[in-house]
Amino acid sequence: MDQSVIQPEKMELVVVTHVVDAITFWAQNVTEKINEKINVMLTEKCPGAPILMGRPSSHKVYGARYSEDKCWYRCTVQQQSEDKFYILYIDYGNTEIVSRSDLVELPEELQTTGLAKKYKFWRFHVSSEQDSPLFSQGKSFLHNMIHGKKLRVHKKSVCFDGTILVEAFQGNLDIVNLQECTGLWPSRNAPGELDTLGSSLGCMPKLRPIFSDQKPQIIKEQKTSVAVQPVEKLNAGQEPLAEIQSSKTDVNGQQLCSQDIEQAQNETESELQRMREVINDKDLEIKKLKEEGSAIQQHASLLGQQLEEAKLELQILKESYEKTKETEHNHPTTFANRISQLARKVDSLRKLRESSPCSTDEDHLLESITIIMNYRISMPLSSERLDLAWKAYDQTLENLRGCQTMAEVESLVNIRNEARGALLTAVDDFLQEVDKLPINERLDRLKKVASSLTAMFSSVMLVEQTEERSFEKFCEWKEHKQKKIKNVRKATDEALLALSSWATRLSKFSCLMEKTSLTEEDVAEGVDEILMNADKALCEELSTESSEQDDQEREMVCNAFNKAIQSIQREQSMLKAIRQKYEFNTQFKQEIQQWQIGPPKADELFAVKKRIRSLRSQLRWKLVEVSCLEEAEELDLPEILKKKEEIAETRNALFQEISHEKKQYIILCDLMKRGFPELPVIYPDADINGYMSSAGLLMKSLDRDMFDADPMRELSGRRPLLSTDFQGQKIVLKCYAVDEESEAKMLEQAAHYHRAQQQNPTTTVPLLALFCGKSDPLAYVMVPHYSNGSLRAIQKSSPLSSSEVRKVMKGVASGLQGLHAASLTHASLHPNNVFAIGREKGIVGDYDFTKTPEQRVSDSGMMAGSISLVAPELKQGQPPSPASDMYAFGGILLWLHVPDFSGTLESERQNVEFCGLGLDATLHKLLSKLLISSTRLSASEALKEDYFISVDV
Repeated sequence: MDQSVIQPEKMELVVVTHVVDAITFWAQNVTEKINEKINVMLTEKCPGAPILMGRPSSHKVYGARYSEDKCWYRCTVQQQSEDKFYILYIDYGNTEIVSRSDLVELPEELQTTGLAKKYKFWRFHVSSEQDSPLFSQGKSFLHNMIHGKKLRVHKKSVCFDGTILVEAFQGNLDIVNLQECTGLWPSRNAPGELDTLGSSLGCMPKLRPIFSDQKPQIIKEQKTSVAVQPVEKLNAGQEPLAEIQSSKTDVNGQQLCSQDIEQAQNETESELQRMREVINDKDLEIKKLKEEGSAIQQHASLLGQQLEEAKLELQILKESYEKTKETEHNHPTTFANRISQLARKVDSLRKLRESSPCSTDEDHLLESITIIMNYRISMPLSSERLDLAWKAYDQTLENLRGCQTMAEVESLVNIRNEARGALLTAVDDFLQEVDKLPINERLDRLKKVASSLTAMFSSVMLVEQTEERSFEKFCEWKEHKQKKIKNVRKATDEALLALSSWATRLSKFSCLMEKTSLTEEDVAEGVDEILMNADKALCEELSTESSEQDDQEREMVCNAFNKAIQSIQREQSMLKAIRQKYEFNTQFKQEIQQWQIGPPKADELFAVKKRIRSLRSQLRWKLVEVSCLEEAEELDLPEILKKKEEIAETRNALFQEISHEKKQYIILCDLMKRGFPELPVIYPDADINGYMSSAGLLMKSLDRDMFDADPMRELSGRRPLLSTDFQGQKIVLKCYAVDEESEAKMLEQAAHYHRAQQQNPTTTVPLLALFCGKSDPLAYVMVPHYSNGSLRAIQKSSPLSSSEVRKVMKGVASGLQGLHAASLTHASLHPNNVFAIGREKGIVGDYDFTKTPEQRVSDSGMMAGSISLVAPELKQGQPPSPASDMYAFGGILLWLHVPDFSGTLESERQNVEFCGLGLDATLHKLLSKLLISSTRLSASEALKEDYFISVDV
């Protein structure tokens, strides 16, 4: 762009203070004359200003001591990591990492906008690969061209982050038109034009060196040399430079460019090698610091031992002092004795001061309180807004669950979607705020503080409630104690200094080799008072140093310790809650994002149902074909076998699709719970509510004619049992004759049992599925087939040993405990309905879901040998209960140990009957508690009896 077309009033004269990259720099307006005033104010205010405490504010301006010149400059804190702060010098643009001790608070008059602004060349972009040679060369070239010099800039636009896009001119040259040689900036400027602007440094602000890790070493050396030279030397040095430049004007430009590229590459490689050496030095320094840390810990342990020895020595000195004081009271001492006693006390005090540890329990507690109070993390402000958004969103879901028609659904879905959008906004705000909090670091630090405090105050008993001002009282007491010790030591030092001055006067007076103006009165004046003051001060400090805490002080320290632990625990709980809330909302956001295009649909479920109907028709047709072939006059065995193989394949494919259908139901039910309760109304044909109400048991796609089942005549009693295979597992189909009313009742009881079984899946028989026949009035319950696994079958063929009985019946007791916890009474516990898997694992079988507990308990099968498993209270007309189940449990346990028992279990005689059976003492005790109705054990209590505890041992 031609500079002549730019109006002068739109140009701004700036001086460059910091170069960021090949197109970005910081600069100050030359017309603003407040830089020196700010520097003077910083020099006056900062040395006495308070050090930054707690967390800094990103909107405040602080004072920072620059590491290279130790001067104070204004800055803002960009980021904090424990006690390290990443800062930006707002009047120059460079950055640095400083410690807390180098940051101070600034008064209101210095809380103004920074003098430096960030500029970038208009219509230019820089490579994002900062390690590339081109990036370093471009930055180095721009730094050599404009750093510390004046530019005229024409503002074109402003970025969102405040960066000003400009066209820049140096003299009559447009800087952005100087790019040559494959996109690199030239290393030399046209003589005269650039130097003219850079020659006048008298009214420039004082420039600061760039932070050392932001540029190559050679540029850092060049820049430093400019910063420390006087203005006169800079101006004087420009004339030979102009001569050198004019002498090189005849050199070919292409050669200069290639030389500059080669030189820049060499500089980059040299800088890379230097950085590697720096990294190696840092690694060695870290290793050295770790070794020093270990040595410090050992030294701390040694100091602790020295403290105990010092306390013992101090106690001895105290006793010696008391004896000496008593002797002095009874026997007046001579002057020599007084001096001797003072010398001993001074020596004792010197040893005591030298052996005092650098930190006591009280000091460590005070430091811990500072950490707890000054670095606390509060609940994010966005958390409350997030809770309100969740409450509103949950209310929309509740409204959707209660709707019945599509007209209601459409309006409520729109309201739900609006609430979900607001919730996602609140979730994003919360996640962004929590991302900025050092939660894990704070938790680790609190854990370390709590561990050290607990170890140090291990003898202190923790209490739940402490005084509210425990911290304040402890800190006030500690401050008062430190002041007292300081004053006592000061008084001792002054008294000993007075004694030393008297001794000096005495020495001069006693020296006969030199003349002195001192008289006898000068030497003798106040000697008794000096000795008395010294003795008093020494005794006071010895007494103070050796004093123990009284009861009130110990209580104050204990209260502060208890409150510190409670504060740590409260903050830990809050931080863990924030982290859990963060994880939950992150998962919610991920789940919702997949449905932003559109809500979930049941298309896959309907496609599966369609394939099931097709496969079922194929299966029926093939069964008809086989039946026709088998009834033909001439049997075609190969064709029959072929058809049966096709039937088996079709049946397996059908069962696979039914399994896929169940997975689709599980997905849709999960979506209903997580945010789409309108699905049952939108897709009524899917019958999602029916599946959910049956706890996932009801499989309407199943039918009796799908199975190749064989009747189990030996086990079938009042209801038929069928044995078949389902998805590679041997199963039993239990058939129940039902009508419409009893079908609903059966489904409800089966779902209740199924939910309880899922809570304790290893000790009760699982229900695999439930379906109703389409061609018969029967309901079918599918359970695993335990071949010859019932207690009656096992005891008939190969009875269990005593140890096996313990293990099996412990599992049965656990199964009853789970059913009773779910408010279920089994009322059908007998040897045919209890299974011993592998002769060690006992599980409770299911029961007839078409009957009530009263109907089940009256079944004639409630016998174990000759022992009736019906509790006495049931015979008296009381309803079945968990206690009656435990009576049946006790009867089975007795039958397993004494199969031929034929006695009575009446309460008056049963103890006599048991005594004659030779039972183990623990078993006898358990049976007595199970078979006495007035004091019968519950399942959980039975598991705690010695009889079952011995199984674990």
